[in-house]
Amino acid sequence: MVALDTVWPADSVEFCPHESASDIFVCGTYRLEQPPADAQVHTALDDGKGDFEPATRKQSQVRRGKCLVLQATEDRGVSQIQEISLPAVLDQKWCHTSQTASPVLGIADSEGNVTLHEWHKEERRLKAFQSVSCAPSDVLCLSLDWSTRRHPTNNHGSLVVSLSNGSLCVLNPDSTGNLTIVNRWHAHDYEPWIAAWNYWDTSIVYSGGDDLTMKGWDVRQNFSQPIFTNKRFNAGVTSIQSHPHIEYLIAVGSYDNNVCIFDSRKPLVPLVQGDVGGGAWRVKWHPSPSRREDLLVAGMHDGFKVVKAHHGEDVTWEIVKRFDDHKSLAYGADWSFAPPGVDGETLIASCSFYDHMLHLWSG
Repeated sequence: MVALDTVWPADSVEFCPHESASDIFVCGTYRLEQPPADAQVHTALDDGKGDFEPATRKQSQVRRGKCLVLQATEDRGVSQIQEISLPAVLDQKWCHTSQTASPVLGIADSEGNVTLHEWHKEERRLKAFQSVSCAPSDVLCLSLDWSTRRHPTNNHGSLVVSLSNGSLCVLNPDSTGNLTIVNRWHAHDYEPWIAAWNYWDTSIVYSGGDDLTMKGWDVRQNFSQPIFTNKRFNAGVTSIQSHPHIEYLIAVGSYDNNVCIFDSRKPLVPLVQGDVGGGAWRVKWHPSPSRREDLLVAGMHDGFKVVKAHHGEDVTWEIVKRFDDHKSLAYGADWSFAPPGVDGETLIASCSFYDHMLHLWSG
C-alpha cells in the first residue's frame, strides 16, 4: 500500500482506460480560499454531507484546484508526472476511445467549465485542447460522464454534465470534432450531484440530486418531463453508474448510506439495497467482465469498500473488503484497467478530503 499527500483536499480519482496508458491516473483537488472575515460562507464539502455551495452565495470566495497526473509503477508505487492548475476540480472522466486514438480526459470545474485534455504518450503529459463553458462562472460543474464506455470510438463521444443550478447539459462533437452544447434543461430543484449515461442505450441519461430523486431522461425528446422519477430515497442521490457488462443494471449511491442496484426497466424498486456505512459518493463497477459482480464504493464517513453484488435469480449483496486507512471523507475511488497483479487483485486508487491523501491498494 502506498500513500501520497495531495497537498490540497482531494475529491476524485480516475484511471486511464486506454491500453497504452493504463498506468496513468489523475487525482482532482479542491481548495476553498478564505474570503474576507466579514463574509458569510458555507464552505464546500465541510459539513460532512458533501455539499458544494449553491451558485447564489457570495462571490468573494475563490475555489482553486489541480489535476495531478500520476503514474502507477510496476511495484505498485506512485509517481507524480504533471500538475495542472485549474478552478476547483469536481469530477473527471476519461473518454473510452479506440486503441488508435489518443486518450482524452474531461474535467468538470467550479467555474462552469469542462476542459478537455489529450494524453501525449511521448511527452508523458496531458495537454488542454478545448474548454467549453457550460454555465456562468458562479455555477459549478458537479459531474460528467462520457457515452462511449461500451463502444469506444476514434472520436469523442457525447458528454452529459450536471450543474449546481439544477440543470443538465449534453455536449456532442461537431463536424470539426469539437464538443458543443446541444441540450440544456432544468432537471432538479436542488444540486444534481450526478449525471450518467445508460451505456447500453445512449439516448438515455440518468441524474440524481439533493432533492432526493433519481430521474431518467430521453435525449431524443424534449425535456419538459423525465421518463421516470424515483422519489424513494431518504437523502440526496450522489452517484449513478450503468453496468458496462450487464445490460439493464445500474448502481445508485445516496447520502442515506445505501447503494441500490436497479433494473433500468423497473427503476422505481431496487433489486437489492445495501448499507455501506456512509454516504456513497462514488460507485464504480469493476472494468473486467470476469469480475462483473464487483462494485467499488467511496463511503464518505466510513471509508472505501469492495462489494460483491451477485446477479443470479436474485441479486445478493456482500461487502468483501474494506479499506479504512483514510482519516477523512472518502470521496474519490477507481479501479485500474491494467491486468491484475500476481495476487489476482486489481489496483485501486482512493482519495480523501481534509487529510488530502491518496492511497493505492488492491482488491
